[in-house]
Amino acid sequence: MDVLTAIFTRRSIRSFEERPVPEDIQEQLLRAAMAAPSARNAQPWQFVVIDHRATLMEIAARFPNAEPARTAPLGILVCGDLSLELSKGYWVIDCAAAAQNILLAAHGLGLGAVWTGVYPREQRVEGMRDIFNIPDHVIPHSLILVGYPAEKPAPVDRFDPTRIHRNRW
Repeated sequence: MDVLTAIFTRRSIRSFEERPVPEDIQEQLLRAAMAAPSARNAQPWQFVVIDHRATLMEIAARFPNAEPARTAPLGILVCGDLSLELSKGYWVIDCAAAAQNILLAAHGLGLGAVWTGVYPREQRVEGMRDIFNIPDHVIPHSLILVGYPAEKPAPVDRFDPTRIHRNRW
């Protein structure tokens, strides 16, 4: 699948087949994440790979926005590592780019995925810290839930020319 097709046809998938994501595909997703651009090439990210069913169920129970974790065979918690950051505050943008790469790579590999927000909601950040014993200098950013899709939403054209301003507002 070419990159524009992936961008225009990717949809959030919230229901997954009961089928594990092979480790070689997990590695491809993580390689895609780490290929994301970052401010001053700092690459201030860390990833927690979650394939333990009980942990995914705990996430679904504790975080209403992460309900799809009930059926997802895989979660990737994208975290910002402040000890690696070279430009203060840019870790948020850097981690968002890594998360988007995971979403696009998953779609390109025939998987489905959904982005669930963690940061800046303090309760979610602290909850993820608690579940995974994350150190203070690492901040949970987003949880990407991945698996083989049990649904196939139609693509939506979101292009809106009224949002484009040329050379000035």
